[in-house]
Amino acid sequence: MYDRGRVVFRPFSLIYLGILLLTLIVFLPVAAMFMRELLVSGLGIPPEYVGAFLLVSLVGSYINIPVATIESRVPMYRLREVVFWGVRWQVPAFDLGVTETHIMVNLGGAVVPVVTSVYLLADSIPRLSPDPLQSYLGVAVVLTMVTFIINRTSRVVPGLGIATPAILPPLFTALATILLDIVSPVSSPTQIAYVGGTLGTLIGADLLNLRRVEGVGAPVVSIGGAGTFDGVYLTGLISVLLVLIL
Repeated sequence: MYDRGRVVFRPFSLIYLGILLLTLIVFLPVAAMFMRELLVSGLGIPPEYVGAFLLVSLVGSYINIPVATIESRVPMYRLREVVFWGVRWQVPAFDLGVTETHIMVNLGGAVVPVVTSVYLLADSIPRLSPDPLQSYLGVAVVLTMVTFIINRTSRVVPGLGIATPAILPPLFTALATILLDIVSPVSSPTQIAYVGGTLGTLIGADLLNLRRVEGVGAPVVSIGGAGTFDGVYLTGLISVLLVLIL
């Protein structure tokens, strides 16, 4: 029976967590050496909070908040034992059973990026961008492009849920932002990349695929978690590194 009091779902792996922590440790000195002032004027998050922000995002990937439960009828196979004249036969039987899929929201992969994006849209862009309207239009363009591409490349995997290759969201976000800057130079590339990339990944991979999770047999579908978190997390890193490119 499902216990709503348990909100930690993401399988724990020391090796996987170690790789992400190593990436964070390597990234922070680079940010401190080359982008301290650029982070203040670019992304709008004080440099002293960047490490905590990325760490909370990483640790939060193991925390899922339950929001809903859906039931669906899926094929179920079982073996029925038949004894005839002392011989035991295993006879396969097919039936339709009711399964529950618990919809959750991942803290590190959904809540943190959405809150950060709202902050960038409501405070950072109006305060730092010389042309907020242009920046908002840039966010809309990148968001639309990333949402479309990620939605086309994401997959609903039976028994698992929604998955998308981790490298695609940051790659497409970087390409979309650079292309946008070539066509029409932007004044807030990191903000545009972060908001457009993270929200585009969440919308394209998770929200637009929610209607398809019924019947896949996955016990849990986490918005911003599992197969989506890696892309959101890496997109956050790429949005900062884009300052060095543009």
